Amino acid sequence: MPISPKVKWMTAPRRIVFVMTPHSVLLDVTGPLQAFHDANLMMAHTANTTTPDLPRPRPYDIVLASQSGGAIVTDTGIALPTVALASLGAKPIDTLIIAGTDEPLIALNDTALLGWLMAQKTQVRRMASICIGAFLLGAAGILDGRKAVTHWRWCDRLQSRFPKAHVKADPIYVRDGPVWTSAGVTTGIDMAIAMIEEDLGRDAALAVARGLIMFIKRPGGQSQFSQPLTQQADDRDGRFDTLHVWMRKNLHLRLGVEDLAAQAHMSPRNFSRLYARETGTGPAHALEKMRLDAARNYLENTDSSVARIAALCGFGDDERMRRCFVKHLAVAPSDYRARFTTSLCV
Repeated sequence: MPISPKVKWMTAPRRIVFVMTPHSVLLDVTGPLQAFHDANLMMAHTANTTTPDLPRPRPYDIVLASQSGGAIVTDTGIALPTVALASLGAKPIDTLIIAGTDEPLIALNDTALLGWLMAQKTQVRRMASICIGAFLLGAAGILDGRKAVTHWRWCDRLQSRFPKAHVKADPIYVRDGPVWTSAGVTTGIDMAIAMIEEDLGRDAALAVARGLIMFIKRPGGQSQFSQPLTQQADDRDGRFDTLHVWMRKNLHLRLGVEDLAAQAHMSPRNFSRLYARETGTGPAHALEKMRLDAARNYLENTDSSVARIAALCGFGDDERMRRCFVKHLAVAPSDYRARFTTSLCV
């Protein structure tokens, strides 16, 4: 299907520099890089209906860099070519992204790298980290007084080492002014999509997310479930994004249209009409699908009983949940678990 989003056109590419250190995590680099690359491809094939006579520059100029340049061997053993930081020249950097590594404390001893990062604080529009790349931002003083996140295994250590930072353990990424931090690995892609949305608009970010089979606004903490991308595509203006996150956090409650309308600060009648118009489905149907998606995740990833999962997801009892599964998936919950369960980590 042709992509024709409402986009924010740029007059020149914005330079995105990924800073790598030895043993950088491969996906920390290549995941977000793919998102920005796909944004370039998507924009190249999008008609400029506002000013069709103007050339269409790609939105991003992407550079991999390291302190000394050359090939950087990632945690997987795959080497990626980089340019030296000193060779970046006078061309301005729009977004600086520090990749995570499996040897975080070694890079903290690189005084030259830290000095360069400190010098960039007032020069770049955005500074970001993926996973434990946040430690480098902290060592450069960039997290002082700001909210930040890293991989959940490292949150306590990041807070202890940089007490002036406000480390949050739950979000998959945090934006505090010009400083962005992500929890790591796939969440770096979520952060990149959020940046694309800020730069190019929601439709452009959604187009990239759909191509990557990702989620344009995956909610909150690492234990939360991803929003269905189809629902976000239907709600193109994002009017009910906040409500959808709230609904997922409260699936265990007995929610009715009146409850959803109150949360959206609307009358029930107006809410039902606007919700159906904006999303293409009724609120009760959307709530049912959310309960179904949450139950599927519990069945796949926990050993909780079907009755317990039914209660957690707001079905009330396992018979109501069974009818929902049969209706939408043509399979009972117990059979679904048998087909799709994964090995549990102890």
